[in-house]
Amino acid sequence: MTGMTGTPLRVGLVGYGLAGSVFHAPLIASTEGLTLDTVVTSNPERQEQARAEFGDGLRFAATPDDLWARADELDLIVIASPNKTHVPIATAALKAGLPVVVDKPIAGTAAEARELAALADERGLLLSVFQNRRWDNDFLTLRGLIADGELGDVQRFESRFERWRPQPKGGWRESGDPAEIGGLLYDLGSHVVDQALVLFGPADSVYAESDIRRPGAAADDDTFIAITHTSGVRSHLYVSATTAQLGPRFRVLGSRAGYVKHGLDPQEADLREGKRPDGASPWGVEPQSLWGRVGSGESPLSGGGTPQPTVPGAYPAYYAAVAAALRDGAPNPVTAHEAAAALDVLEAARRSAREGVVVSL
Repeated sequence: MTGMTGTPLRVGLVGYGLAGSVFHAPLIASTEGLTLDTVVTSNPERQEQARAEFGDGLRFAATPDDLWARADELDLIVIASPNKTHVPIATAALKAGLPVVVDKPIAGTAAEARELAALADERGLLLSVFQNRRWDNDFLTLRGLIADGELGDVQRFESRFERWRPQPKGGWRESGDPAEIGGLLYDLGSHVVDQALVLFGPADSVYAESDIRRPGAAADDDTFIAITHTSGVRSHLYVSATTAQLGPRFRVLGSRAGYVKHGLDPQEADLREGKRPDGASPWGVEPQSLWGRVGSGESPLSGGGTPQPTVPGAYPAYYAAVAAALRDGAPNPVTAHEAAAALDVLEAARRSAREGVVVSL
């Protein structure tokens, strides 16, 4: 592996749509010890877009299969292609002897995720899942509050990832074909479920309601998931494209105090606007006006509680951890086994919504 000699680890990025161009490519390029070597896209416009940002030295491949023929020239494969391709491309990369990062969801089922994990373990290769919202500013702030005991014993965790998109945009993410692994349950649901499991541990049971609200939509666009954790905490998770009035991102209620936080972490918007975590300016920082509040007995909207400074978001930390895992044997920042546990919940939620039952895990 090139990185073992001190030179940068060479990364092959599969896919240059939203995930590849907005998230992965900029974060890879800004991570010390990694270099974006090859982008897999046959789209000339996307090739030109990538070349304009990352230089004429960037290489391109038309298909993932083109990478396996020169696997010895790469040190890591990042898969940011449509969901249905994650498992076959990750399998091929691992069989070619290459470590892999897969965008969420890693697979359509927990069983497939565990099969990939077993293959990676058998080959002695890193298999990591890009759950970037573990490095959201509000999530990092909440983890700190819980660790410091500021809220007491958490009893209920409310998490909302809501949007107002009354007209479907189309594309595979909104397809009703189960093979596409579309819909909000697997898209935004992958984030909110992962965060809940990280904070409060394994799920004991799952209840869900999932609907298609918009005319012309074919996949779920308004979903609620209730998790009872083995720890006793209850998580109420909302993902929606049909929310005309957005609720708080987090409302966390404990035996001592609660934490309420509105607004989304700024990192995605900054990346979309072309800003980069290059050290030239502060990254992941939000204005004081968006800080959440910690308190008890009063509404934060009427001045109750105390403003809680929001920890800066840190998406670059994910790829820094991947580089450390490959170079130094540091821990995998997000394992496939963790992703499989989240998929257990998503599969249970889908069954619960379909059958109208509580599903025990």
